[in-house]
Amino acid sequence: MAYKAVIFDLDGTLTDSKEGILNSLRYAFDKLGEPVPPESTLIKFIGPPLQDSFAEFCGFSAERAAEAIAAFRERYEPVGKFENMAAPGMADLCARLKARGYVLALASSKPESLCVPICERFGFTPSLAVVTGSPPVGDWTKADVIRETMRRLGLTEADRPSILMVGDRQDDMQGAVNNRLPAAAVLYGYGSREEMEPWNPVLLAQNCEELTQYILG
Repeated sequence: MAYKAVIFDLDGTLTDSKEGILNSLRYAFDKLGEPVPPESTLIKFIGPPLQDSFAEFCGFSAERAAEAIAAFRERYEPVGKFENMAAPGMADLCARLKARGYVLALASSKPESLCVPICERFGFTPSLAVVTGSPPVGDWTKADVIRETMRRLGLTEADRPSILMVGDRQDDMQGAVNNRLPAAAVLYGYGSREEMEPWNPVLLAQNCEELTQYILG
């Protein structure tokens, strides 16, 4: 097989998490007394680190962004993380890949303490050798999370060409490029073709079936 390991993003790739994230963002803006951005802006928060999104899309200082993240988590951690569902076909794909001998892992900008119960709830945990998220505090990029995932898997420099990163946002593509890994972009998530193409992904998959054919083909 061309690849021996596949690293997946979470939000927009393995799961459709829009409802929980947007509801929790609206809660955070309301609690801080800030105007709630339109949904077209809120969707852009899905994927990248929250502190980056609050700065880029709202102009928040680091301190104000920290307040907003704390308010977001007040709702997201007990409720929002489960206003979510597995992306169509992805749990089955992961099970098939594991059965075929691929090593699978998760690399998410979401705090790891949230990634673990989400993967358990939606059926991904049995297929994943490693579940990696961001630490509770810090400013890890997606590249940092991918690098840590590789370390936990025991993958080396020589393994890089055989590791595929799969994600739905430019942070995933950039993280793969920064780690010198090939990346596949899925277009059923929250990013667009225009967002992905500049990073030269090896695949632009419209759905799980196209991703499956590429990996197993």
